[in-house]
Amino acid sequence: MRLCPEVNVLTKEELLRKAQIPAQLAMKYHPFYRGKVQVTLKVPVRSYDDFAIWYTPGVAEPCKAIRDNKELVFEYTNRANTVAVVSDGTRVLGLGNIGPEAGLPVMEGKALLFKYLGGVDAFPIVLNVTDPEEIIKVVKALEPSFGGINLEDIEKPKCFYILDRLRKEMNIPVWHDDQQGTATVTLAALINALKVVGKKINDVVVTLVGAGAANIAIARLIISAGVDPGKMRIVDTKGILYAEREDVDKLQFSDPWKYELAVKTNRDRVTGDIPEALNGADVVIAMSKPGPGVIKKEWVEKMTTDAIVFACANPIPEIWPWEAKEAGAKIIATGRSDFPNQVNNSLGFPGIFRGALDVRARTITDEMCIAAANELARIAEEKGLSEDYIIPTMEDWEVYPREATAVGMKAIELGLARIKMSEDELYEVAYNTIKNARELVHMMMREGFIPAPPE
Repeated sequence: MRLCPEVNVLTKEELLRKAQIPAQLAMKYHPFYRGKVQVTLKVPVRSYDDFAIWYTPGVAEPCKAIRDNKELVFEYTNRANTVAVVSDGTRVLGLGNIGPEAGLPVMEGKALLFKYLGGVDAFPIVLNVTDPEEIIKVVKALEPSFGGINLEDIEKPKCFYILDRLRKEMNIPVWHDDQQGTATVTLAALINALKVVGKKINDVVVTLVGAGAANIAIARLIISAGVDPGKMRIVDTKGILYAEREDVDKLQFSDPWKYELAVKTNRDRVTGDIPEALNGADVVIAMSKPGPGVIKKEWVEKMTTDAIVFACANPIPEIWPWEAKEAGAKIIATGRSDFPNQVNNSLGFPGIFRGALDVRARTITDEMCIAAANELARIAEEKGLSEDYIIPTMEDWEVYPREATAVGMKAIELGLARIKMSEDELYEVAYNTIKNARELVHMMMREGFIPAPPE
């Protein structure tokens, strides 16, 4: 495994200091810029006479047209390109329940990624309510203003309930990136990792370390993609899940999503904890707590030949990549950019929403997520798969229009799109929208409208 040159020469202490640099710069840059996103204009203002067109009295005409046909709101306003990034601040990054105000910088960051990577106008909205029914009520009330909803950093198990309700009750895409985004990108990496080691998705034993929102969603999506649930082992804080575990019956009421997986996984009723769950496994997907040491080298040694290890906790993976490699793992992925094979949500949501918005999809289904994962995997395969390259990076910007096209075409196929386009037309729309968004940022930097950060 080829690690970055710095990884080969730096000590753990130096690695940790390097990992702290973004946090130090963040504390300098955030107060300098006072936020990461702003509203700017799409239309010309040639003189003050134009205000009569864009505002009163001229604006009354499109208002009356929309009154008579509500679908025209997507034609006469920016609604078709807008997403609300909504959080209650109860599960922010690895920080936990820090509240809505403290979560706002994250939501602004999400809006930045939406715009630069997907050309989507996203608005950060943090809520001063935490009750699931209140959140559902607020989000549903926002529907007339937005083309889609991105739920973010909401604690489990209520995040599952909120997502399921809103997907059923709203007529625009609702997405929870901690669930669907993580699952989509992980599936893409898994598809290609299995190609490299020459194993089939329906044959492998998959162990999931952690039973939070990410891994529950990953389990559901990779099962839809072909993983045999009976060969899956899920480890939570109490050990390996199985139907007869003494606390499982209580999950029917407190966490039915986890209960469903407890009943359908672990056909062989393997008991114990992480070491037992890894014994004989082909794949481990860890989305648990920062390491190192959450997964030990000697446990990886008990996995099968050509094992696949996804250790995705941040900032430190559950096991260092070089330790997993020394233990016999063939392919290792993490959530970090300074190691090969970064599993990063940002490869997913900008392109997926771009495609959903461009065809005005009514929802984002698992089939659309799988289409996005397959396209991500295909792009990496075209560039040449290896142990160190199983998934594209954010620098491969062609990922996003291609992913958008795959998602939009799947929505059309499923009958969920308000607009139908050919594959070429859809790609052109996505490509130009994303290209314009990126060039706008670069132009504003060149012209000084976005100043250089402080030294």
